[in-house]
Amino acid sequence: MGLIARVIEAAGIPTVAISLQREITEQVKPPRAVYLRWPFGHPMGEPDRPAQQRQVLQDALDLLLAAREPGVIVDLPYPWHGAG
Repeated sequence: MGLIARVIEAAGIPTVAISLQREITEQVKPPRAVYLRWPFGHPMGEPDRPAQQRQVLQDALDLLLAAREPGVIVDLPYPWHGAG
């Protein structure tokens, strides 16, 4: 995702990645990303938790406005409660 994001950004379109693997995100250096300590396959949140999913999306979009330098990774504080 980070490699693709850099190409899209080079075309003038801002991006933000949602990451479940911080170490990999640090290596590929997307322009900006939010990181969650959640299981693979659930980057937007737990099933049947639309408020949680909207919050992740809102945080990602907020980072588009707030990031002042490239390479920002924001750790989101939301715990995973479901079985996954």
